[in-house]
Amino acid sequence: MRRLLLLLAPLVGAALIDTRSSHLENCSGYKAMNIREQGQSLTADLVLAGDHCDVYGTDLENLKLLVEYQTDDRLHVLISDRDEEVYQVPTSVVPRPDATSHHGSNPNIRFDFEAEPFSFRVLRGDEVLFDTSETSLVFETQYLRLRTWLPKNPYLYGLGEHSDPLRLPIKNYTRTLWSRDAYGIPENTNLYGNHPIYVDHRGAEGTHGVFFLNSNGMDIKVDQTDDGRQFLEYNTIGGVVDLYFLAGPSPKEVAKQYSEIVGLPAMQAYWTFGFHNCRYGHRDVYDVAEAVSNYSHAHIPLETMWTDIDYMDRRRVFTLDPERFPLEKMRELVDYLHKHDQHYIVMVDPAVSDNNGAANRGKGQNVFLKRGGEWYQGAVWPGVTVFPDWFAPTTQDWWDGEFARFFNPDTGVDIDGLWIDMNEASNFCPWPCQDPAAYSVENDLPPAAPDVRPSSPRPLPGFPADFQPGKSSGKVRRTAGNKAGLPNRELVSPPYQIANAAGSLSNKTIDTDLIHQGEDAYAEYDTHNLYGTMMSSASRHAMSERRPSVRPLIITRSTFAGAGAHVGHWLGDNLSEWGKYRTSIRQMLAFAAIFQIPMVGSDICGFGGNTTEELCARWATLGAFNPFYRNHNSIDSIPQEFYRWPTVADAARRAIAIRYRLLDYLYTAFHRQTQTGEPFLQPMFYVYPDDSKSFANEAQFFYGDSLLVSPVQDVGETSVDAYLPKDLFYDWYTGAKVQGKGANKTLTNVGVTEIPIHIRGGSIIPLRAESAMTTKELRRRGFEILVAPNKKGYASGSLYLDDGESLEVENSSEIQFEYNKGRLSIRGLFGYHPNVAIEAITILGQDRPRKQARGVDYDAARQSVTKKVNVSLSGPAEIDV
Repeated sequence: MRRLLLLLAPLVGAALIDTRSSHLENCSGYKAMNIREQGQSLTADLVLAGDHCDVYGTDLENLKLLVEYQTDDRLHVLISDRDEEVYQVPTSVVPRPDATSHHGSNPNIRFDFEAEPFSFRVLRGDEVLFDTSETSLVFETQYLRLRTWLPKNPYLYGLGEHSDPLRLPIKNYTRTLWSRDAYGIPENTNLYGNHPIYVDHRGAEGTHGVFFLNSNGMDIKVDQTDDGRQFLEYNTIGGVVDLYFLAGPSPKEVAKQYSEIVGLPAMQAYWTFGFHNCRYGHRDVYDVAEAVSNYSHAHIPLETMWTDIDYMDRRRVFTLDPERFPLEKMRELVDYLHKHDQHYIVMVDPAVSDNNGAANRGKGQNVFLKRGGEWYQGAVWPGVTVFPDWFAPTTQDWWDGEFARFFNPDTGVDIDGLWIDMNEASNFCPWPCQDPAAYSVENDLPPAAPDVRPSSPRPLPGFPADFQPGKSSGKVRRTAGNKAGLPNRELVSPPYQIANAAGSLSNKTIDTDLIHQGEDAYAEYDTHNLYGTMMSSASRHAMSERRPSVRPLIITRSTFAGAGAHVGHWLGDNLSEWGKYRTSIRQMLAFAAIFQIPMVGSDICGFGGNTTEELCARWATLGAFNPFYRNHNSIDSIPQEFYRWPTVADAARRAIAIRYRLLDYLYTAFHRQTQTGEPFLQPMFYVYPDDSKSFANEAQFFYGDSLLVSPVQDVGETSVDAYLPKDLFYDWYTGAKVQGKGANKTLTNVGVTEIPIHIRGGSIIPLRAESAMTTKELRRRGFEILVAPNKKGYASGSLYLDDGESLEVENSSEIQFEYNKGRLSIRGLFGYHPNVAIEAITILGQDRPRKQARGVDYDAARQSVTKKVNVSLSGPAEIDV
């Protein structure tokens, strides 16, 4: 038996403000008995060590402990009730990693414990990573508490979804996890999704991660005791203690280890990385078509056009407004886009109007949530609505059927991707929702967006003659043991109240005392945080049924751990403010690097409120370095398509040209994350984990391992104080060498259409030789290989190629480039032939021209050498430059 020394109990932390918190500190906890070690696992019984505390429920007297060394770098600790009646996250929603065939034989982390009172530590060598000593485990019918001690002044990240600093506050901080519709994305509140993983970065000592697999509402508190000791404390209103410890020791290794638990991200099609545009408030299909035309006229590449709920008949899902978005015109619009190698996406919400065909078919298949045998009703955009029960055994078939019917390529709207929203689930009716119709917005919709067409409508270039603005009124219709949970719990107002910004657990969402269909009869109280992810996986299935052979793009608002295996995420309804512009960077980094949802981005230029020309121009350049790049705004805001201001249009053209030339670099790194979990978009400390000056930097980020992006931060600014680690960099625009000194460097004269980018020395970046108006056209462009040598004259990089869309890839290429003092080597696997070649090789950092040779040019201003070549990407090659 392993033993730990117990220290004196600390004083109560300032964050524990509940009047019952002092009673919690006197709880006796548990003692471990019947301890058994077998192979790479340990089990024990945990028995209540003294009198009941019963602070926020009734203490469970008998628990059981399971410890598994699942791999050398992953330790699993599960504390559950003896009879396994307490709710656990269903494996159907979050599959568990295989713990039977990959046991760690030489673990890098280990479990240590004290039997009475029971506490445990997790160690990496002599370093303590997690320590529950001195505070008792509290395990009650509706409350769990577990506290771990932290190092002084810790660098913690994760615990999303939130808009708080990337490095989490360490004093008097509470991160509440409970999905809610959070318009404006406020700071220091719970938002749309839930990712209970944190990364603890300790510089040269290493990095580790802790994942708490629990979908119940919770407050995670980070604070200090009165004597200055740092702690992190879980306070949940249900579930079990299900912890995964990830040994690291680097931030990237933690990310890869986390992906082994929740699943690798879904690979996206090549076209999805193009530029997208949307607006809530398009008055009719002609308005949508005119936006498409205007982008073309402004020569701004538009890959995908999106339509918000405007297209629906009275906001009813799986319908079209017959006056403003008639089917025949919608089909013409989609045909036009497809003819021009562009794409089309619409929004679908979970709530279904209680008075249409989809609802009637769903009722016939028994797919909606019920209360006492009657259909549970709420109020969302179309008025009184019913909500799909994703646990009901027939819901998937119904959902598939509605997609097949409405999005039928031959008879319906042939969408190329899907946007799902309001899936926290959002409900306009406050709790208790006694009269949903009273909270309907069906008769109180905002007015149509102002008519922004020219006074004399011009023809839409390329559209059929009968697809032109005519005498349409353009009006908006104004119409209004099974691990399933203990019995006898208070499912709406539990004794412990989490800090849900919406108030009651059931306020503005689905009532939490509803019981789901299915054999396990889960309570919404336990599964609320899973609703969005279950809709996501169901929607991916429905989209795959439509087009089985291609990768489906699905963008969702609400997520839980593991959602990235199915979908991407946009960061929700932000505002057109400089603060939200800055916030989008840290949110994007958290999702891409920590939560394993790399297809992520913000509403460019902001959703709510009126943007400005300067803000939109800056955001257009920043957005070009979001994995998901979409301009989107609200019906009550001024239109903000990129072509509406000269500087924004110029910024967009410049930024998209850079993005598109880099698209295969992005695609390659993104693909690597889908195979290994190694993050593509990264905070600076992921690349420089030993540089303490990078640990709290959330204003800059790495786009892959090779490009450091340093956006302008505020209104009126034309300079950036960019931190450059002690490394060699090259200016993207000038090619100039920049030696980082581990200090800030002021970058001046950054025009409103520009964004500072630096290439890290030692990098090889595959570029398309030039940009294009669509990604299909881009794939016909040849390549330029850009070499940025390090101080020793060495560089390396890679290129992944496939057909860009197949779900099951038959032929692909994984090519490695290596440059060393004048010679470029090309090796790897060459299964996919792109029918284009390498047309040029450019070497940066050349102080003087090499010996002149035919086809080699020296650029003195850029200090670079470029050699014109014609090198096939069908096999290995060696080239002297």
